[in-house]
Amino acid sequence: MTLLRKPFGESGKVHDICPADANWKYVGFSLHRLGVGDMVEEDTGNREAILVLVEGKAQIGIAGEDFGVLGDRIDVFEKTPPHCVYVPGGSEWSAVATSACTLAVCTAPAMGGHGSQVIGPAGITLEKRGKGTNARFINNIAMENRDVADSLLVTEVFTPAGHWSSYPPHRHDESDYPNMTYLEETYYHRLNPAQGFGVQRVWTEDGSLDETMAVSNHDVVLVPRGHHPCGAPYGYEMYYLNVMAGPVRKWRFRNHPDHDWIFQRDVE
Repeated sequence: MTLLRKPFGESGKVHDICPADANWKYVGFSLHRLGVGDMVEEDTGNREAILVLVEGKAQIGIAGEDFGVLGDRIDVFEKTPPHCVYVPGGSEWSAVATSACTLAVCTAPAMGGHGSQVIGPAGITLEKRGKGTNARFINNIAMENRDVADSLLVTEVFTPAGHWSSYPPHRHDESDYPNMTYLEETYYHRLNPAQGFGVQRVWTEDGSLDETMAVSNHDVVLVPRGHHPCGAPYGYEMYYLNVMAGPVRKWRFRNHPDHDWIFQRDVE
């Protein structure tokens, strides 16, 4: 099974990744590229969802409640915090695009701990992480410091041209809290300019998984286990939307032992 997923097309639902399709238990991810007036309607069933307006505007409804027209980021590389909505399990939701719109739907098992609510852009601030050509910029949509979901951890990352991200290489594929948490993960990639490419490697220390991929605009990479850094070539800025989930809503990871010296040096 390849870890690189290409979009189905250029409009409508262009990604539809569910746990059965990914051969794992927790994370789901779908992406809709909508024109003005296009509508999406879904029922979350036994899963929760975070709707991320990656680009454009849409009128959002959840279980009969109108949340109005949300979204003001026309180009994702504006880097402004995104408009996002939490949808609990057992809820019908709808989105009607009022401009060209890219809507990401991030899902994981629901536990009934949260109600429908707007969770962004308020509370989301662009933050710098890393040094030198390891510097990147983060919009933490729903990480553990924000009690806005039962299972989901969601974040955006902007990686400047010529920089690395999700680096030094790290993994979160064992249930050993507080040392490490088991988290499945998807990366939805964008490139600026759009004809660019990036590189992502996913590999385990025992060599049982080792896949290096050239990622294009709108590609998704699955990370079932192992280390998973990515790089942006000179001239091309990279964006990705991360979705993570597992049995514990905590992000605890371990750096690759061969490369942990980079992290240790940078924090000194």
